[in-house]
Parts: sequence; C-alpha cells; structure tokens
Amino acid sequence: MTTSSQTPAPFLPGERGELLHALAEQRALLLITVRGITDAQAAERTTVSELTLGGILKHLTRGEQVWTQIMAKGDGELPDGMLDMEQYRMVEGEALAELLEQYTAAAQRTEEFVATLPGLDQSVPLPKTPWSPPETVYWSARRILLHLIRETAQHAGHADIIREALDGASTTAQR
Repeated sequence: MTTSSQTPAPFLPGERGELLHALAEQRALLLITVRGITDAQAAERTTVSELTLGGILKHLTRGEQVWTQIMAKGDGELPDGMLDMEQYRMVEGEALAELLEQYTAAAQRTEEFVATLPGLDQSVPLPKTPWSPPETVYWSARRILLHLIRETAQHAGHADIIREALDGASTTAQR
C-alpha cells in the first residue's frame, strides 16, 4: 500500500509486480484527494450523487477485502457484506483516519496475498450476484487485479470531482 508520502509498494518482478504497482499508483492518487480534509468534509455530499470521499474509501476498502477473499477461498460463495449498501456511506461516528487505516490494511493484505499466488492464471469462480448471468463465471487472478485497478481509478476520479466541488482542490493541484 502507499503511505501518506505516496511511495508505491515494494516492486515484485514481472507482470504481478507491474499490476500491483499500477494498483498502488491509483491508490496514491485517491489518497492525495483526501489529504487535509476533516471528518465532516469526508462525509459531505458535494454533487447530486450520494457518494462522499469517506464513502468511496469505505467502498474501495471493502472491494479489496472481498476480491482478496474471493481469490483466497475460490469457492464461488458470496462474501459477507459484498452487497451491503453501507459500504458506500460514511456514517455518524466514523473518522477519516480510521477509514484510511482500514484502507491501508486492506491494500497490504491484497498485495501480500497476490505475492503468494502461484500464478495469475489461477481461475476463480465468481459469486452469484443479482446482475450475474445464470451460469458460473470464472475470472483469473489477473482479471481480478485488473478489475481492482479499474475500480480504484474510476472512484479516484469520482473522489477528485467531489473534492473539487468541496473546496476547489484537485489531485493535480495538490501534488
């Protein structure tokens, strides 16, 4: 995981290292976006969307936890909380510092788990969700990592828009 100084994760050789490095870079951009804000700002809606900076952090944390669990178990079962809508909201009593610690811990677990995989071609059955096709779908660990990169990049962009509407700051301006 990247730290507050935005240092990418230790680099592993090969494709695995490249994918983890790309994910770490997207995480670092997200962390720039939430730099210097208060708990109240992290919970504030600034667009017509329900998304908040704290909610995005919670969702990405849960996403890393869930996808790592899906790869680790490989049983096609739906992880607890995968469809919980509370993962998108920062609720009363939650603190940004706490959410950042949880995000850092989830990212570290993802990186540690991926480092132990025998290969990225490992095929994993996906859990059934309301939007899944009726047949079982399998993704490789590589595709799951690519999904995490895409999801993190997409939500880092959302976070940038929310932050800009919040106080005029943007990821680019804060670097």
